[in-house]
Amino acid sequence: MPMQQTQITQGLDIGSLKRVHHIALNVKNMQDSRHFYGEILGLHELTGDEVPSTLKDLVAQGKVANFITPDGLVLDLFWEPNLLPPNADPKQQFTRANHLAFHIEPDLFSQAVEVLKSNNIIIDHGPVSRPTGKGIYFYDPDGFMVEIRCDATDLPK
Repeated sequence: MPMQQTQITQGLDIGSLKRVHHIALNVKNMQDSRHFYGEILGLHELTGDEVPSTLKDLVAQGKVANFITPDGLVLDLFWEPNLLPPNADPKQQFTRANHLAFHIEPDLFSQAVEVLKSNNIIIDHGPVSRPTGKGIYFYDPDGFMVEIRCDATDLPK
């Protein structure tokens, strides 16, 4: 009987992956989620020729919405109206992803906190100050945790 050989594989070289291209989230209510990411958080929603050709039909059907962050990361929202987390309490995590964090300049941090509060966004905790910076953690309409933070190096001395 021939001996089975174990094939040794090598991983990608460090630096092969250049950046995160996009993050895709499933959302229950597309209108609420578009409002949250576009109007409340101020992300640019891709429209017309900005929409990737592979998603044009789904966007036209209202099943997908695409947003872009200032640093070029694409956030895709996929409409899944029947997909529910196993627990209605957003503090009970239901995914392997913990949260999505956005960087903000320190002089805009307090304004961001006020925008969240004035829009009755559910805040998990914060604002908090740590040696690494300041942050506030809150939930999107589907119970996914989002953070707005600024680095400690950005904070006034």
